[in-house]
Amino acid sequence: MAWNTRVDHVAPFRVMHLLEMAQAREAEGHDVIHLEVGEPDFATPEPIVAAGQQALAQGKTRYTPAAGLPALREAIAGHYAEHFNAAVDPSRILVTPGASGALLLASQLLIEAGDRVVMADPNYPCNRHFMALAGAEVDAVAVGRDSGWQLDAALIRKHWQARTRLAMLASPSNPTGHTLDAASLNEVFSAVAERGGEVLVDEIYQGLNYDDAPLSATSLSDNAFVVNSFSKYFGMTGWRLGWLVAPEHAVEPLTRLAQNVFLAAATPSQHAALAAFTPECRDILETRRATLKQRRQVLLEGLAQLGLAPDLPPQGAFYLWLDISRYSRDSQAFCERLLREENVAITPGIDFAVQGGEHHVRIAFTNDVERLAEAVVRITRFVSRL
Repeated sequence: MAWNTRVDHVAPFRVMHLLEMAQAREAEGHDVIHLEVGEPDFATPEPIVAAGQQALAQGKTRYTPAAGLPALREAIAGHYAEHFNAAVDPSRILVTPGASGALLLASQLLIEAGDRVVMADPNYPCNRHFMALAGAEVDAVAVGRDSGWQLDAALIRKHWQARTRLAMLASPSNPTGHTLDAASLNEVFSAVAERGGEVLVDEIYQGLNYDDAPLSATSLSDNAFVVNSFSKYFGMTGWRLGWLVAPEHAVEPLTRLAQNVFLAAATPSQHAALAAFTPECRDILETRRATLKQRRQVLLEGLAQLGLAPDLPPQGAFYLWLDISRYSRDSQAFCERLLREENVAITPGIDFAVQGGEHHVRIAFTNDVERLAEAVVRITRFVSRL
């Protein structure tokens, strides 16, 4: 049978193969240190769990409006006002089944077959795949230290073409963890506006910032499309809940799309997420952010001794993007051998980078300090044999 040819543009997520290998080794009795999957190791904060349980007990399981529970949209707007000094009308917020639901809506609204989308390389692979499924040609622009591992205005001007419709950014980014400051974002907005395009900003790791205060594009522009999630900072991965902030004129067609594509996000998850914005929950989340910052430092110090620490430390998220070219030029083989020989699971860079991924790996610091220190010992032992 012939499938839709757009599916051919969706590559497998190789980290899942590493995860299966790691789980198989654990089943055989090996002590595996998991640093491969981008999921916090913290449980969902108790106030959120309690709110979800209460919603279930009260029978709050019926559909909400397609754009989400009004109280939750208001709470998200309040979050932007309190922490980012951004005036976002709740009507501009659509609650979605995970950030993936938000990306689906945005890609279907913004992209015609044959349009081009420009984004950084490396990048989260699903960002490329969503655009390809919408019929776009993706221009993955190689970024590095010179641009702060981000797609900046100069690169956008250089790579914008006649059919380019959209520039997609991520701050903090996956897999590098780097951010864009306000000046850089404003320059991007200007460059894209001059070309009659749109900007989509992935802020899924917003809040997990370690050196500077978190920044949101919503405080700089009412015209950008902004994707966020309850998964990373708020620790609600399995609850599958995210949101999209859209320009006012885009809300009606996006709502129509939501009605037809997924009806609404899960109702118990939405009621649970209301507790994410309480002071009690905020204290828990900020304590966890401090813990992640400590973990980042442990890895940076340990890997520096091996010449593997990134030359520009990540400002956010919970990843390190490492150049392994002094040891290997095959990141898949490097990761598989590290797992087999030392029981440390990390992710090959070919999952994220179209160019140069075979020379890089991603490490997620989603394990406690003691396990990270042990991982450094094992990695040291491993590279000494290469």
